[in-house]
Amino acid sequence: MAERTAAVTLKGKAMTLVGEELKVGAKAPDFTLTANDLSPRSLADYAGKVKILSVVPSLDTPVCDTQTRKFNERAAELGPDGVVLTISMDLPMAQNRWCGATGAENVQCLSDYKDHTFGSAYGVRIKEVGLLARTVIVLDRDDTVKHLQLVPEVAEEPNYDAALDAAKALV
Repeated sequence: MAERTAAVTLKGKAMTLVGEELKVGAKAPDFTLTANDLSPRSLADYAGKVKILSVVPSLDTPVCDTQTRKFNERAAELGPDGVVLTISMDLPMAQNRWCGATGAENVQCLSDYKDHTFGSAYGVRIKEVGLLARTVIVLDRDDTVKHLQLVPEVAEEPNYDAALDAAKALV
């Protein structure tokens, strides 16, 4: 498995990402993640929709909380042909608790806790800490990457407007 040293920083410390770097124009790798009800979800479950993949280290941190809340607030801008998926290593039960406590109903939280294949397939698994690097990926209806932001400093927020504008142009 490929490793990219110093690909991002976490509070200023260089981190290694596991997996090949995903690029705009590439076909998105399939995934199997776990929903809050413990059911499996794959990319095929969202076929025909424009997808924002909001990848966060953990919902129980302030920046991840903010990122997920902001996408939850703005998800309606995509209409019925778009979906926002928040993906983390958090256990599905923790994601469910977070969604209930915050009233988040416009994003779907999915977990890569079982086998960590999403993080490696998308090149966003942080080797040193076993979490996912903060990334926002927009996929078109055919699962082609149309926008990608790997946030250089994991503790900083992404550019919400750029991702939403890219997604809205596709719906």
